[in-house]
Formats: sequence, structure tokens, C-alpha cells
Amino acid sequence: MAISFREVEHNYAGLRKNDYVAALHNINLDIAAQDEFVAVVGQTGSGKSTLVSHMNALLLPTKGSVHIFDYVITPKKRKNPKLKPIRKRIGFVFQFPEYQLFEETVLKDIMFGPLNFGYKEEEAKQRALQAAKMLGIGADLLEKSPFNLSGGQMRKVAIAGILAYNPDILLLDEPTRGLDPKTALEVMEIFNRVNKEYKKTIVVITHDMNLVYKYATRVIGMKDGMVKFDGKPIDLFSSNIYKECHLTKPDLLCLIDYLNEKMNLNLGYDIYSEEELLKRLKEVIL
Repeated sequence: MAISFREVEHNYAGLRKNDYVAALHNINLDIAAQDEFVAVVGQTGSGKSTLVSHMNALLLPTKGSVHIFDYVITPKKRKNPKLKPIRKRIGFVFQFPEYQLFEETVLKDIMFGPLNFGYKEEEAKQRALQAAKMLGIGADLLEKSPFNLSGGQMRKVAIAGILAYNPDILLLDEPTRGLDPKTALEVMEIFNRVNKEYKKTIVVITHDMNLVYKYATRVIGMKDGMVKFDGKPIDLFSSNIYKECHLTKPDLLCLIDYLNEKMNLNLGYDIYSEEELLKRLKEVIL
């Protein structure tokens, strides 16, 4: 396994001395190095971001250990390995792209990751151009300041900066938040392509259950700092656990429920698009 949590707990300092807020409780979890598309879901404050921040050692556990490839992350800073090799293998795209953008131009910003991890100038530039092309960032934007871009464009530049140095695993914190539906779909299709064609594991924090059902192969449902569910999306939404995690059912499944009730059908949840649903209806009705 690429990432393994072993009895991990994490506490944040409280307002008073010796007070603390427990954010994670006894987490035992494994993430594979390849082929997984994992959605981490739960209501605000459930521990999603804290959990994912341990996956590339942005946070250290208060108790337990996190195994990341060949490295073991423990509560003791002085015993932990240098973190740069971990960050090279596991890229993190933050929810707010402005946290990651700081260079004079878009091109320099995308090049920063490859340069930081040891690539030569020309190779870093080629990697940046390739990543920009993959994200649909036009040549006319490359010499602009990243801070003169729209929110959607900034998000694409931040993602390109991670893809450019080719990490093994991508961690994504609400990658479609604030994007219009068309751009959000474009971004998710890029991650889906990276997952399917390059076998890279994707871990995404999201509140959008439609995206979870369309793209995720595995869902980790968080509640009160604990893993309440770990399995396939179809199993999550076929049970009442999604309600316990304060989640909503995807629109497509709500439509299937409606059709089953109103037309006395018995359609299953193994349908992942409107096109598939239409085809299934034709088979059943005609």
C-alpha cells in the first residue's frame, strides 16, 4: 500500500492551555499506489481535510503512525524523514488556488514544481507546457500574471503545477468548488483520464455527491473524526449510512427512486449516467 494509517488520532490545540479538539479518532486505513479513485466525504467538521492532510504529511498524527511509501510519519518531528521526497510522490491541490500561486507568470508558476524537484530548466518548461495543454490553458495566458486570471483559470493553473512534476498520487481538496458546471466537468474528466490512462490514484475531498457517484470507485465517509463507511458508492447510497454522514443522494439515484415508485419498476443503482438510464428504461418498457 502507498498510504497506511495505523491507529491515527489528531488533536488541534484548544483556546485554553491544555485544551484540545479531537479531529481524528483511531483511523485505520489503506490507500493503494495505483488505480484508486477515492472520494472522501462528510459534513463540514467531520475530519475530511485533516485526514487527507496526513496523506502527504502536511499534518503529523498526535497518536499512531502514517506509512507513506517507504516512510513512517510519527508524532515526533525529530524522528520523521525529510518530507520533500514524500511531497514529490504525493501532490496536493488545495481548495483555494491562490494558496499555491505566487510566481510572476503562469508559465513560471507551473514550472515551479518540476524545478523544485530537480528537473532541468528546459525539461521543466516542457513538462509545464504539456500540463498546460492538458488543462486547456492557452498560450495567450502563459505570460500573464496568475493573479489576473479568473477563479476557474487559477484553479487550472494550480492543478497544472502539480501534474507537471508527475506525482504518483493526487490529493484534491474540493477541486470543483466555485467552478461553473462546464469547467467543473472538464476538470473532473481530466482527473478521470489521469486515473484511467496513467493508473494514478486520485483522492478527492468533495461535497458533490453527483461527482462521487459518477467518478469514484471508493468512498470514505467521515463522521465526527471517524471512518463511518469505506466501500463502493453503490453500497453507500443503497444503505442509510449516507444519511448518518449527513450526505445527500445523487440526483441520478433520486430519479431512479422516483421512477421505481411511480412506474412500479425495479431499476437498480448500477446506472451511472442519464444515457445508461434511458437505455435501461427502453429495455424495461419496450
